[in-house]
Amino acid sequence: MGAALCRGVRVAVIAPLLVFTASSLLAQQPPASQPAQQGGQPVVETVKFLAGGALGLAMHESGHLVFDAAFDAKPRLAGVHFGPFPFFAISHRNDMSPRREFTISSAGFWVQEATDEWLLTRRPSLRDEHAWGVKGLLAFNVLNSVGYALVAFAKAGPSERDTRGMADSLAIDERVVGAIILAPAVLDGYRYVNRGSRWAAWTSRATKIGSVLLVLKRTSSSRR
Repeated sequence: MGAALCRGVRVAVIAPLLVFTASSLLAQQPPASQPAQQGGQPVVETVKFLAGGALGLAMHESGHLVFDAAFDAKPRLAGVHFGPFPFFAISHRNDMSPRREFTISSAGFWVQEATDEWLLTRRPSLRDEHAWGVKGLLAFNVLNSVGYALVAFAKAGPSERDTRGMADSLAIDERVVGAIILAPAVLDGYRYVNRGSRWAAWTSRATKIGSVLLVLKRTSSSRR
């Protein structure tokens, strides 16, 4: 099956991770010394965290749609399955050039990486802030990339996955694409934990620029 059919299994990859994180937040109980009216605060923070994750998903999808529109790819919704679980995907024309297909498939990750760079550059001490919505957005971006990378390494999941579309367009092994996606996600996670590490920041920026420059690679006109 061609790589240009559809992409959109990101919900299946990230949902269990977000559910686990939300459950951990919900399990937190306020100290007994806090006033009674603060008892609902963990629930509010969890809602903000999940809202940030939902915003991350919307931004990821918007990245695909922007280039779908730019290339007149005629995007449409299509059903896919991740094991027994049904999800939606954004499908488009299957006659796109390899370079355009790579751009469309990569766009969601580019949006994630640009957003993370803006957040971590502007707010290097985000870890210390009480900003659960922003933290949810960052968590989605990092964990979504990690999840996709793991699926790419295993070459598992629906054939419509973004990493397979990128690999087919470049005529390279999907595991290489997994590493390209994983590197900036791990580095940005490190930057968050270590509050603005300079070496991690510059290494992350270099990997992000490199992933975008792959669009200049001479792509194969054939597809697996």
